[in-house]
Parts: sequence; structure tokens; C-alpha cells
Amino acid sequence: MQSITEIRSLRSQIKAWRQAGLSVALVPTMGNLHRGHFSLVEKAKNLADKVVVSIFVNPMQFGANEDLDNYPRTLNEDKQGLAELSTDIVFTPSVETIYPNGLGAQSFVDVPDISLGYCGGSRPGHFRGVATIVTKLFNLVQPDYACFGEKDFQQLQVIKTMARDLSIPVEVIGVPTMREVSGLAMSSRNGYLSDDQKATATVLFKALNTCAEQLKSGEKDFVKLESLAKQSLEKAGLKPDYFEIAQRDTLKTATIEDTQFVILAAAYFGGVRLIDNIQVEI
Repeated sequence: MQSITEIRSLRSQIKAWRQAGLSVALVPTMGNLHRGHFSLVEKAKNLADKVVVSIFVNPMQFGANEDLDNYPRTLNEDKQGLAELSTDIVFTPSVETIYPNGLGAQSFVDVPDISLGYCGGSRPGHFRGVATIVTKLFNLVQPDYACFGEKDFQQLQVIKTMARDLSIPVEVIGVPTMREVSGLAMSSRNGYLSDDQKATATVLFKALNTCAEQLKSGEKDFVKLESLAKQSLEKAGLKPDYFEIAQRDTLKTATIEDTQFVILAAAYFGGVRLIDNIQVEI
């Protein structure tokens, strides 16, 4: 596995692969890798001849009072795990490499409509940061495929929309959420939780499942279902950020005529913001 920090070296290797007729898949990450990330790498290996994993804690997608400074950084362990999966390149640029003129002077990418609400509503500017760094990585790696986890469902739809709108020749692949045995969605931020808190946090996935089953059974009062779910989270000690039933592809508010849904949820627990979702087809 090659470990690359500089853009010139990355582009040189990508060019050599292209000249050899090899396909390339990209897995963008912020590090602190877990089994969920490794499932993205495994998917990428099945799709393409060569796999690039980027590790970059992107300051542009963090808000003023978020956990940028405290975000867990475990580069040595991450590299070891990626080497065991026979990753071809791990790209670990510095902030200065990605944003040489600083964030204030950086051009950015905004994806309208689908960035609004949900995590975009709770974290203003977050998806501008995500869209900008992913566009830069797409330009640097020029991948045939890019793999993202479905846990961050709004992010996945933002990136799919961006790639389509800007005619970026990449196939954006969503990979199903990896879960603990308890059902808790795997997340780098789970490391902030104690074992007892992790056990309690499973109520988020349980609430999603309960809501999904009620949708499948024909319940059409979405507002009632959302309210009941929020009550169940509050009863367990979580503070709901949002719990909403949406159209799966557009993320617009669901209507009774819809048949493909995604239930999106986020809640605060012990100072940690948990997100999850479940897709439903009826």
C-alpha cells in the first residue's frame, strides 16, 4: 500500500493506472476507521481494479461549536486496517495541501434544495464543506466509482445530486449501514459513548424500525408517527434533533401517494449527536 500526502504524487500514480487501462474507486473518509468504513473499501475493491482511500478531517464541514479539535484521529491504526485489506493508496493530505489559501479564500460548492433541512438545517454550512471536499477529491482522483455509507443518507443524496448537476463522470455508490450486534449504527462518534450509553442509544434504531413497520402496515398519519418516535427517544433520555418521514430520492416531505420512503433521524445523547435512517418501500 502506498501512503501519499502530496497532490503531485497522487496524480502521477493515477495517471499511470489510467495509461494501463485500470479502473479506480475512491472511498473518502475522515479517518478513525471502523468496520463500516472497511465495508466501503471491500465494496470498492469489488468494483474497480485500484482503490484509493482518503483520510482528511475536513475543517470546512465543521461548525463553530462542533468537535473538529476533538475529532478522533487514529492514523496509524487506520493505515494498518487499510493495508490488511490491500488498499492501493491511502491519501492523507494536510489542511494546507487541500486549502492552500485558507478556508476564507476557498471557492466552494453549494448543492441547493437537497442540502436543506435535516442535518443541513442543524449544521449550517456543513454540506457546503462536504460538497467542496468531495468535488476536490473527485478532481484529484478522477475515480470511476466512489463509495459512501448510507448511514449519512442526506450526504449520499447531496453527493449524487452534485455529481449529476456538475456532470462529474463518477458513479456514486451507496453502501448499506454497518451495525453493532445491538443495532446501533457504527459511527466514529460512538467512541464518545460509554457501554451503558451505547446500550441506551439503540433506542434510535428501534424507533426507526417501529415507524417503518407502522408505515408498512398502512399507517398514513406521518405527523403522528414522527411524534410518537420523538416521545420514545425523549423517554430514553435522548434529545431529538429531527425524526422525519421523507421521499427516498428527493428527501422532500413524504405524501400519502408515495411508496418509497426514508425515515431520517438525529438525536443528541450525552453530548454526542447520533444519526440513523431506514428505507421503506410499500
